[in-house]
Amino acid sequence: METHTSWRHGQTLDPKRIIIVGGGIAGLAAGLGLVLTGHQVTILEQSSDFGEVGAGIQLAPNAMRILERFGVLSQVLEEADILSRMSQRRYADNHELASFPLMPDAQSRYGAHACVIHRADLQRILVTAARAAGCRIIMSQRVVQVDACFAPRVKTAQGTWYQGHLVLACDGLQSGIRRQMEAALGSKYEIVPTGDAAYRMLIPRQRFRGMPQLQQLAGQPMCAQWLGPQGHMVAYPVRKGAMYNIVLLHPASTGASAHRDAKARALDFCRSWSPLTQELLSSLSDDDITEWRLYSNKPPLRWVLNRVALAGDASHCMLPYLAQGSAVALEDAGALVAALTCTDDVDVALAAYEEARRERSARIQADVHDLRQRLHMQDGEEQTQRDEAIQRAARDRDSGCECPNLWLDRAWQDYAWGFDAMEHMVDGWQELMAKVGPGSGSRQ
Repeated sequence: METHTSWRHGQTLDPKRIIIVGGGIAGLAAGLGLVLTGHQVTILEQSSDFGEVGAGIQLAPNAMRILERFGVLSQVLEEADILSRMSQRRYADNHELASFPLMPDAQSRYGAHACVIHRADLQRILVTAARAAGCRIIMSQRVVQVDACFAPRVKTAQGTWYQGHLVLACDGLQSGIRRQMEAALGSKYEIVPTGDAAYRMLIPRQRFRGMPQLQQLAGQPMCAQWLGPQGHMVAYPVRKGAMYNIVLLHPASTGASAHRDAKARALDFCRSWSPLTQELLSSLSDDDITEWRLYSNKPPLRWVLNRVALAGDASHCMLPYLAQGSAVALEDAGALVAALTCTDDVDVALAAYEEARRERSARIQADVHDLRQRLHMQDGEEQTQRDEAIQRAARDRDSGCECPNLWLDRAWQDYAWGFDAMEHMVDGWQELMAKVGPGSGSRQ
């Protein structure tokens, strides 16, 4: 597959003051990319510090090429684990349905790495790089209001107004700015419960001493995925193999505390699963387990109102079934940075950004949602047909046959992993201008 790596950032001729609301992956990456191209960036983060939050995340090639463009690839690879393959297994007997290569296959095909990393490590890398490049990051700044006409100014809980040439809302699923935008459009922003939850577990690998099967499992540079009824489990090493990251997707609990007796409830859900998976869960304590209810949102009516734009989870909260949440957020950051290198006109850049991002992010969000049903099938004829299709796809990945698990579907992988959000913006600029109108500030 042909890939492109020729995009190089240049310095803007007309630096803009940009306010970014939210210091997560999308906000930090956008801030870094924008200061590298000469803009003045202020990030307003509501937390008091960037703590040890989160667990392992997977970074596909469409994410890694953005990080490479922003100059942090070497730092990411120093902290990341490179996995050689993904193993898809039956829940009940640990039978391997399929194994397919990750690295170096992904780099050969898509021209970019694939890896896994602790979210806190990626955030720290981006914070350090953004600050070193000149990005101003102000902590304990909860934004409570954007200008009523969506001029580029926001108000914090302390009563301080920050103003720039544009505001980028990277304030997550609970985005107050998106809520205000939807209200201005006569709509109501709804956060949709999916009915699923995730047990997230991160444990030292040394705990598996005396457990040879778990030592062998966790000692491989591999992502294991067990497919079961109403849920699935994913596990892989992080922090250079010192920790083992486990995520168990399952129906959300109701009633009592979602964090009480987590280990017992996880084991109960997996009571019909293989001895290996039960031994893995038995090695945990309640303190190792955090349960997150999974929510989503619908694609926004508009990504941009006047000089205010959405990015990341505020516009497309992804379920964690295809590891594309961080990747698509990084694509947003890259696309906006690229748009502002194609024109000095903020309005034109924002129109191009919205046009470029709307359809792709909505498709990936929908694909992830649909995959949930296929991963969580009850045992039966449909599940047997799914497993047989997975095995066929694994035997000949380039045959063109569709795979019900998109992790193995070559066409989908080419669409998602092979995409270059920055070159798509630059190379497709004239086509985008034909759709949104060139404006007076467009640079050819």
